[in-house]
Amino acid sequence: MKEIYLAGGCFWGLQKFFDCVSGVEETEVGYANGNLPNPSYRQVCSGQTGFAETVRVRYDGAALPLAGILELYFKAIDPTVKDRQGNDRGSQYRTGIYYVDDQDRPEILAFIQEQQAHYTQPIVTEVLPLQNFYAAEDYHQKYLDKNPHGYCHLDREAFALAKEYRYGSSDPLRERLTRQQYAVLVKGATEPPFSSEYVENNREGIYVDAATGEPLFASFDQYNSGCGWPSFTKPLTAEAVVEHPMMAFGHQRTEVRSNVGNFHLGHVFNDGPPERGGLRYCINGAALKFIAREDLAKEGYDYLLPYLEKRAKEE
Repeated sequence: MKEIYLAGGCFWGLQKFFDCVSGVEETEVGYANGNLPNPSYRQVCSGQTGFAETVRVRYDGAALPLAGILELYFKAIDPTVKDRQGNDRGSQYRTGIYYVDDQDRPEILAFIQEQQAHYTQPIVTEVLPLQNFYAAEDYHQKYLDKNPHGYCHLDREAFALAKEYRYGSSDPLRERLTRQQYAVLVKGATEPPFSSEYVENNREGIYVDAATGEPLFASFDQYNSGCGWPSFTKPLTAEAVVEHPMMAFGHQRTEVRSNVGNFHLGHVFNDGPPERGGLRYCINGAALKFIAREDLAKEGYDYLLPYLEKRAKEE
């Protein structure tokens, strides 16, 4: 058994999140790394004690290594926001990873360095040895089990992800995708803006799912939105993608996934060109593979040539 202490906003939701994970044996909510003994919830809420609302996670390191714990943790937090998660504000709601085994520190720091590539803002999650930890009052323990409709800054999708998570279950994909493709398609990461060669691609052709090859978008519907990611006014067909409303960091967003592969592609927004429908499909370039018009037959997409010829005449 191993232990790690994780701070990430209100500890009610974070405890419930890790309670859903296979390989996690025990959790406990409390207050970590503060400056007075045996603090009360009221004292911690003052923001003057230095404590962070924290979840002690005891897990089976053989079934679920630290890398898996950290992957899940970053699914449950916004690591670029200081002293806030969701609607909760204050230093007690900061994000932090507090370790008890010094050998964990290099792995944690390496993980954060790798994750930074997926964020446009700096990661502010602190990494420190655990200085102290005091268990929270009894009514805070397993709060959402006792109060199923109680407040939580995490949504049902987050808990569903935690329940389904199996570390290394997608390893075959790792062999044929780059690290960034895997992070985007499988883990739902976001590539850095202006990092994709497709942002200003002016060639005629189609974009397919980088993992499955299913056709997703046509070049005729691409435009330069200035956002830093490949942008489209619509998918190739209405059935090519699936849209999922979701809560992310306290805001409603609509995720876009490939229909056949069910891989994460990006998000759709309502700030696209009004004359072209008003939508902006903001898609990670790492999730796509571009097939030029002259290569469609060679790549097995010759059945789309009539469609592209028709679109070319319309343009």
